[in-house]
Amino acid sequence: MQITRRDFMKISGAAVGGLALGGLGFNLTPVKAHAKALKIAWAKETTTICPYCAVGCGIIAHTARDGSGKLINTEGDPDHPINQGSLCAKGAALYQLVTEDSRVKTVLYRAPYSSKWERKSWDWALSEIAKRVKRSRDASFTAKNSKGQLVNRTNGIAHVGSAALDNEECWALQAMMRALGLVYIEHQARI
Repeated sequence: MQITRRDFMKISGAAVGGLALGGLGFNLTPVKAHAKALKIAWAKETTTICPYCAVGCGIIAHTARDGSGKLINTEGDPDHPINQGSLCAKGAALYQLVTEDSRVKTVLYRAPYSSKWERKSWDWALSEIAKRVKRSRDASFTAKNSKGQLVNRTNGIAHVGSAALDNEECWALQAMMRALGLVYIEHQARI
């Protein structure tokens, strides 16, 4: 049998590689895993959308099943078509948005030309928003255009939607804006 120098080097390399792997304890016999149970194994999984930007990445939120609704963990949704499980730094830190004790949880209002913030109730805030929308709508409402045609619109208010909303929520929001007479309705994902 004739062996060329090249064949000899191939055989020698394979033999040395086999011995090296054998010496490292390379073994193909099955090994029993000693992993602990996941801390979130008992948690309820809910899919949601990241609230930060217009991308609309999918997130899985793990909450306690004891009825408290306490958030335990957040992670990227691998089944979501947009992010496929990956998250940016803000999305990855979403857990802290909910669990951080120093997060502002009340309405803070700063009056015009004031230098201090005042705590207000949610009822006050929603009532104040409704009053200001009504005032602005009434001040800029046009019932008929210059040709005398009925238009029922307001040019004093515009609306920019959120890309984190699904189609049904966008439809309901646009229907409400159209009922107010808004003409300038835009969507964040298009901008």
